[in-house]
Amino acid sequence: MTWKPELEELRQRTVLAKQMGGAERVARQHNSGRLTVRERIERMLDPDSFHEIGAIAGKATYGADGAISEFTPANCVFGRGKVDGRPVVIAGDDFTVRGGSADASIWEKFQMSEHMAHEFHLPLIRMIEGSGGGGSVRTIEKTGRANLPGGVGTNSGLYLCAANMGQIPVVSLGLGSVAGLGAARLAASHYSLMVKGISAVFVAGPPVVERLGEPRTKQELGGSEVQLPAGGIDDATDTEEEAFARARRFLSYLPNSIWDLAPRTANDDPTDRADEFLISVIPRKKRRTYQMRRIVNSVVDKGSFFEMGRYFGRSIITGFARLDGWPVALMAGDPMYNGGTWDAAACQKIIRFVDMAETFHLPVVHLTDCPGFSVGLLAEQTGAIRLGVRAISAINQSTVPWCSMLVRNVFGVGGGAHQPGRRLTLRYAWPSAAWGSLPLEGGMEAGYRAELDASPDPAATLAEIEARLEALRSPFRTAEAFWVEEIIDPRHTRKLLCEFAELAAPLRQKGPASFMMRP
Repeated sequence: MTWKPELEELRQRTVLAKQMGGAERVARQHNSGRLTVRERIERMLDPDSFHEIGAIAGKATYGADGAISEFTPANCVFGRGKVDGRPVVIAGDDFTVRGGSADASIWEKFQMSEHMAHEFHLPLIRMIEGSGGGGSVRTIEKTGRANLPGGVGTNSGLYLCAANMGQIPVVSLGLGSVAGLGAARLAASHYSLMVKGISAVFVAGPPVVERLGEPRTKQELGGSEVQLPAGGIDDATDTEEEAFARARRFLSYLPNSIWDLAPRTANDDPTDRADEFLISVIPRKKRRTYQMRRIVNSVVDKGSFFEMGRYFGRSIITGFARLDGWPVALMAGDPMYNGGTWDAAACQKIIRFVDMAETFHLPVVHLTDCPGFSVGLLAEQTGAIRLGVRAISAINQSTVPWCSMLVRNVFGVGGGAHQPGRRLTLRYAWPSAAWGSLPLEGGMEAGYRAELDASPDPAATLAEIEARLEALRSPFRTAEAFWVEEIIDPRHTRKLLCEFAELAAPLRQKGPASFMMRP
């Protein structure tokens, strides 16, 4: 006797599971421009690296002879695989099976993917479509009772999502319409993506919103043009393939978990490369702007800057980069948006980014151009000062190595947060840098009101005052008192940053941060 009959049944059940929701629903998925969950997993991972878990889980009905007459596979496909040779856990929603809703969910599959990544210290990739295993009103009729959200008996697993934020890198891809629990799982990640024109993300979809008197299409309610400026999702791509590539690249900068350190890669870009344009990139006229991203790309390893959240909190640029192969977290002020002032959105972005650097032990590089917090009615209405203080707290609570490069403006309370206080950090200033409690342009009329009122030529007096103060606020005057440590030739920026990355490498600590990162 052998176990061939059982092995044959196993093979047949696996074949049924891989048919997903059936040929018609698979065709519908393709006709809408979307891949199936199994195609997504195959293209996300290294070839032939996927080891599926629970492939034959689902709901079956049997005939009188005990043989399967119908089979509906679970709408979650998950398992282990590799990305660029590194092991990961990956889980994807199968929209061809009841649109990813609770009717076809086996909750243990969702939860085991989170548990496995957590316990084995592996990055987690979520591919979300539909409600992500969330509820359906039809569930009430099928089960005969209403589900009570939350509590010990909850099936959502959101407590696992929260726990994983402080343990492992989590990437979530919204690859269709994503609502409810699916949207929550998408947001509960370190990096989230959607596909332009195909993905839409919302707490509740158009049918629910329309009943509340607000008719909207999917894209009007939760398309990328809505979610990116709101900060609900980090990035959007033109295709699913591009989303997979960005997810892989994001993971390349991070360790497998907080118990590891991010790997160094080979570098063929000379550390002493000095781009000549850096000595003239900052305009002498204070009101003229410049391209900060051009500076960023000049001083990091060529092609290594990976920006995240470009369309949210736009006065601050955030992303990963490499310096002589070492991964770092880099943020930089962007004078092209609100003059680089920190508004409520920018402060939220800084908090999340600094917390992520702290979680995964990445040194921080800050190319500083901050004239201070945003001012005006909108700033007050959005609580900019409270969020600003939270951003300052995040920076000061961080323990990772930190290097600030003062490029232009360093003013006010916001400017004062260019580095953590009360611990040693490296700081350099370009000759173009200027600092103070507030910019001269905003305070001279008030500070010298009596002198200006008494002058027969207020404009000439104002120009004379400005020239006098400009000489006094020269960065060289500050350097005399050793209040700024080094003023450098901008062309030496890359060399000094690469030296910082080398100095910081042995200081990185493994293990949990002193606080838990939240989405």
